[in-house]
Amino acid sequence: MGGISWIDVDEDSFNYRVLEADRPVLVEFWAPWCEPCQRMMPILEELAAEAGDRAVVARVNADDNRELLFRLKVRGIPSMKLFRDGRETAHLAGYRPKEELLRLLLREPEE
Repeated sequence: MGGISWIDVDEDSFNYRVLEADRPVLVEFWAPWCEPCQRMMPILEELAAEAGDRAVVARVNADDNRELLFRLKVRGIPSMKLFRDGRETAHLAGYRPKEELLRLLLREPEE
């Protein structure tokens, strides 16, 4: 398992870091002023550590990337979207427990 807990993604890096990734990517949309987002931070760190090299946990600052949120139809924060093979496969809103996110992130995709 690597030392990076998560990666920060923005409008410029979203395509190659998320859509072109060779493994599942869970993206959290957050803002520094959002208290539920702050409560998600330690959960995302643990999630990234447990997922290791099997998946990626990424974060998008909603304040700095409004066009990306509009394009992806993110209407509230914290929100999370799971991407596999360049496609959105799940969307979650609000605070979520680590176990739920880990199951979602590491489960085999359905055909």
